[in-house]
Amino acid sequence: MTGNRKVKITDTTLRDGHQSLLATRMKIEDMLPIAEKIDSVGFHSLEVWGGATFDSCMRFLNEDPWERLKTLKKVFKNTKLQMLLRGQNLVGYKHYPDDVAELFVKKAVENGMDIFRVFDALNDPRNMAKVMTVARKEGAHVQATISYTISPYHNIERYVEKAKELKELGAHSLCIKDMAGLITPKAAYDLVKRLKEELQIPIQLHCHYTSGMAAMAYLKAIEAGVDVIDCAISPLALGTSQPAIETMVASLKDTKYDTGLNLELLSEIAAYFKDIRKKYAQFDVAATSVDTNVLRYQIPGGMLSNFYTQLKQQNALNKLEEVLAEVPRVREDFGYPPLVTPSSQIVGSQAVLNVLTGERYKIVTNEVKAYMKGSYGRPPAPVNEEVRKKIIGDEKPIECRPADLLEPGLEAAKREIAPYMEKEEDILSYAIFPNVAKKFLEERMAGKVKVDFNIAQEGPNNGTSAFYPV
Repeated sequence: MTGNRKVKITDTTLRDGHQSLLATRMKIEDMLPIAEKIDSVGFHSLEVWGGATFDSCMRFLNEDPWERLKTLKKVFKNTKLQMLLRGQNLVGYKHYPDDVAELFVKKAVENGMDIFRVFDALNDPRNMAKVMTVARKEGAHVQATISYTISPYHNIERYVEKAKELKELGAHSLCIKDMAGLITPKAAYDLVKRLKEELQIPIQLHCHYTSGMAAMAYLKAIEAGVDVIDCAISPLALGTSQPAIETMVASLKDTKYDTGLNLELLSEIAAYFKDIRKKYAQFDVAATSVDTNVLRYQIPGGMLSNFYTQLKQQNALNKLEEVLAEVPRVREDFGYPPLVTPSSQIVGSQAVLNVLTGERYKIVTNEVKAYMKGSYGRPPAPVNEEVRKKIIGDEKPIECRPADLLEPGLEAAKREIAPYMEKEEDILSYAIFPNVAKKFLEERMAGKVKVDFNIAQEGPNNGTSAFYPV
């Protein structure tokens, strides 16, 4: 059946797929042999950069993230490249000065980035405005993002209101980012339908499969008019990753939403990644297909893993249920932030401390103090003022955009990294991750890092090794 509204798919395998299931450890040597086939599928875009990949490249893989981007741009000749950008946090975990943010976006475009998916952990448009403006000015596609969560405060009206603000800031399209797998099929239908009616720009839906509802949510969102859905190839799908590409393609075949993608070709790509996943067994989360805790406590899978680790170190695994129950209470005190980097870490760590100390907010982290001072932005809902007072006393929270208080950072970073600098991008790597980047750049100068990636067109072992052993 020929369709009158073909649904498009963004393939997340090379970013969120392995970030969710393999601790972001996939090397470029395992991406290049299959790149030509992926490029021939006809995806809307390929998510290949951003999120945790920038940090992981330098920290664990002895790989220059900028070289990765340039190399992928060379091999993906027909498909647009997409990245996840954490607003003013860029690819890090705190706000960076405007001069760093501006140069980062410019260099990302220069090295091959086509689409910037921009989000903020608090859905504070002030933290997204700068990078959105620069990306648009540089000729890239700007996809603004709403981080989806559930609370007494969050509803369709507020999401639509936020979406309109983001459109005013210059968004070419809008993504609903359901990082915890919380959106129900009905909620997906209702929200997409309203956004399509109100915004008149393309709408994309990004869901994690954690709760088991994502594929159903996709189908209802498609009925409501969603333009693009995010999926991963089946060996790197499900669990805390996205729904499988092949499943959605087969489900939509011979309907008016038919993607037109070739299942035979997708099967060949899946067979390749089935073998590749085995190489990363030591990092494989090997999670069960669904985790119903996310429905009870709204806790993403990665956050749950962190709780296990923290409590095990303290010989307090028996406290896990108490910690899980404490998370929603902390989240309420903090103004219902969506649980996504870095707010998930801030809320989660405080929940653990509250349980282990036996007294709520007796000990707080520096990040919690900064959050209550407004240094991460404006929480979605009002915070508990009694809790705020207990944490920061009579100190007055800031009202301005947090980055307005930051001194420019490029010149200092350039001076500090000068002995190891080979290109302007090195300044950015250092400005965002000073300790990690300095070690990486020192090793590169000593010849311990190989950056001239060989581009293989076929076969998994055709000279694609791009790294020294780590």
